[in-house]
Amino acid sequence: MNLKELSTLLGLSQTTVSRALNGYPEVSEVTRQKVMKAARKHNYAPNPRARGLATGRNHAVGHIIPLSKGHEMVNPVFADFIAGASEIYSRENIDMLLTVVPDSGEADAYRKIAAKGSVDGVIVHGPKADDPRIKLLRDIGMPFVVHGRSGSADENDYAWVDMNNQRAFERATKFLIDLGHRRIGLLNGLETMDFAAKRREGYRAALDAAGIEEDPSLCHSAEMTEEFGYVAAMNVLNRPDPATALLTSSIIIGYGVRRALDTLKLTIGKDVSLIVHDDELSYMRNGSSEPIYTATRSSVRLAGRICAEMLLEQIAHPERPPRHELLDADLIIGHTTGPAPR
Repeated sequence: MNLKELSTLLGLSQTTVSRALNGYPEVSEVTRQKVMKAARKHNYAPNPRARGLATGRNHAVGHIIPLSKGHEMVNPVFADFIAGASEIYSRENIDMLLTVVPDSGEADAYRKIAAKGSVDGVIVHGPKADDPRIKLLRDIGMPFVVHGRSGSADENDYAWVDMNNQRAFERATKFLIDLGHRRIGLLNGLETMDFAAKRREGYRAALDAAGIEEDPSLCHSAEMTEEFGYVAAMNVLNRPDPATALLTSSIIIGYGVRRALDTLKLTIGKDVSLIVHDDELSYMRNGSSEPIYTATRSSVRLAGRICAEMLLEQIAHPERPPRHELLDADLIIGHTTGPAPR
């Protein structure tokens, strides 16, 4: 059955039926329910191309991913984010366009999808300080939601979903200080990115509050990989005045730290304490019945769902002010932390 046949059966115009199927607010709830019931009964599935012509929308959203070593995108964290967002896209019958481009081609990619009209909006990943993509998307009139924030003064002027990175890492650092640790290392993500910069700020705030001077030699920043965790941990542990505790921006870095501890014949939780940020990753669970690592935990899958819902709401109601969602992280106590060694 096509749209014309369904409209004739119901005695309604094709425009009314199309708008009822696509959730337009000007269609009454009685009419909407009547149309939806008939569509289910006759197994009607709207043709995406025809639906786009009728509504002026593509019912598709975009994710543009820069492919280089200067970001934190192509990793298990991003996969979990997409899994969460896809739950909403599937529920709302929305297509997802994933475009991978070199860093230098990112701006052109946004302009191209806007010119082609291939998507109704985009989600921006991995924002940096004063991220130029935000101004670009405003200039081309593309609805967007940022996963994170750009650290600029105008963050109330665009929609974003973020974790309270500063609070999470301030709390984790204070937990280690309360255990008696004074030599605390931070193995962070790229600090040109807003999330990592805020984590460093939280770490510093806890040290300052305890009267502990930050030692820059205990702080390392790079792409969040297992190899980085291993190399950086070897650096801060294999020295005359080693760190007694480490705080990492990813459970992936934590795996590298654990390898370094094995190499140095050090016992985790006794000789060296470790707190990871685990993001509650689907394929890298922090234990099953109980946590292995002490961790700051925030579901990136949940962030994906919220971003997708927020973007679809913005597309449907462009007149509404931008929404902001700041998620808190839990501090989960596992077996990788203990009192500072004497």
